[in-house]
Amino acid sequence: MNWNTLLCEDRIRSYRKTGGGDLRTEFEKDYHRIIGSASFRRLQDKTQVFPLDQSDFIRTRLTHSLEVSSFCKSLGQNVSERIIQKKLDAEFDERKKAAVCDILQCAGLIHDIGNPPFGHFGETAIQDWFKKNLPDLKFQGRKLTELLTPQMQQDLYQFEGNTQAFRLVTKLHFLVDEHGMNLTKALLGTIIKYPVSSLEVNKKSGRIREKKMGYFYADRQCFEDVQKSTGTNGCRHPLTYLLEAADDIAYRTADIEDAVKKGCITYGKLVEELKQCCRDAPESCTRMIGWLEEKYQKALSIQYEKPETYAVQNWVISVQGQMIAGATDGFVEHYQEIMDGTWEHDLFYQTQAEPMMKALGDIAYRYAFISRPIIKLEIGADAIFRFLLERFVDAVIPYDSAEPMTAVQEKLVSLISDNYKRVYRIYAEGKDEAERLYLRLLLVTDFISGMTDSYAKRLYQELNGIV
Repeated sequence: MNWNTLLCEDRIRSYRKTGGGDLRTEFEKDYHRIIGSASFRRLQDKTQVFPLDQSDFIRTRLTHSLEVSSFCKSLGQNVSERIIQKKLDAEFDERKKAAVCDILQCAGLIHDIGNPPFGHFGETAIQDWFKKNLPDLKFQGRKLTELLTPQMQQDLYQFEGNTQAFRLVTKLHFLVDEHGMNLTKALLGTIIKYPVSSLEVNKKSGRIREKKMGYFYADRQCFEDVQKSTGTNGCRHPLTYLLEAADDIAYRTADIEDAVKKGCITYGKLVEELKQCCRDAPESCTRMIGWLEEKYQKALSIQYEKPETYAVQNWVISVQGQMIAGATDGFVEHYQEIMDGTWEHDLFYQTQAEPMMKALGDIAYRYAFISRPIIKLEIGADAIFRFLLERFVDAVIPYDSAEPMTAVQEKLVSLISDNYKRVYRIYAEGKDEAERLYLRLLLVTDFISGMTDSYAKRLYQELNGIV
């Protein structure tokens, strides 16, 4: 791979560029398209960890995405400067550095834009519902599993937020037409974390690119176009590693901070857990834990009202700096493998930052993700997903076919976004019955994934007659 094609400014739909008065680069235009979009704004009412939390301090998908965007830009600056200084690529210059930073900044903003409501649990709920119910559903007297191809079925069984993000920005978000936000191909390539279909997923292979699916069968042409134009051809875009690292830094540190603020874990227990998790780790981890204790003592000395919160908040900033340095080192050390498409690990692999990253993830999982409040909220969210999927899937199966629809089915379909139905009609035209049926099922996942937490809850209550 080379940067001339990786930083492709083309868009899937060509457009007439404005005159000389607009001096923005194509990647700067991407940024403004994203910031001004309703799809981006809806992230303010989507869960990061704590569903439907009323606190001003707890992160949403929007604040998380802004943080990831910031880390992305920092990583882009660090890595680009190192490439230039170490002369790792003779063609990489300041102009390419600026492009890398702009692309990564945009990628951070949209990396979670396809996530359904109620956090990652939403993905699991959709997957589980289709695994349980798809084999029993019928259309024109035949089981759906007999009509849909294996890839179509696996797309539903392995529904994924990152995959939905690619679908949303290339098709569903209505800007001008059915091409979504019509972003640059370099940016689209960067947000494809897993450049494989649902049939090629292999979680046991150890290869990071095969961990999850990267595109739906319905979006294969867009995927192939982006791969060809950027020259990635089945490999991860190099900037994807930096996007993933920024996401890891943001959520692993933020989850700990939010868990402390919510009372899921105390300062003392956090220190104890960190020491236990990092007992065999490099000296750098011990030093980072020492920083936390020092900040707590400082808070006590200045008689801060909430010394635990003060210590953790300030410590998180220091840890983030160390993680940025670790990811930068990881990219530079494995630069050639990344550019060859052969690097199959994240950027923290075997770096001094890796033990702390793992420790933070483990602690957050045990004290926040499986805490009683989260479990109760997820059980409630599961009821919402099961109801919405059951009703809307039942409604769309006969939609746009020769099969008769009941009055309730017609009313349910009328509730689905007109934009989504318009996109369905455009891409269903000329397709065979099986693919049209598959696209109607995606119409439901598109609709539900686009919901905010509050809207999903409200719609569930309204359709169940709950005031």
